[in-house]
Amino acid sequence: MQRVIDAARSPDWSIGLGRAGQIMATRDSGQIGMPWVITAERAGKGMRISLYQPGDDTEVEGEAIGEISGNPREMGRQLRSILEDVVLTER
Repeated sequence: MQRVIDAARSPDWSIGLGRAGQIMATRDSGQIGMPWVITAERAGKGMRISLYQPGDDTEVEGEAIGEISGNPREMGRQLRSILEDVVLTER
């Protein structure tokens, strides 16, 4: 997981390990204590990427925005691409 995180580093996002081996990336939303959150969780041979709006409960399933697969470095690059390309607009 650490190799995926290292390859995914992006200047606009803070990335680390979340609960139960999940990768969690957060970005400031402008609302104190309510960041944008993107998670990557194991799903089959790869990882499912989910988006949470500011204030969403990250303990429930988020909005699926993609999947990544491959070796750890490739998965990290794919995750970084998703982080850099995601359009953050509140509902």
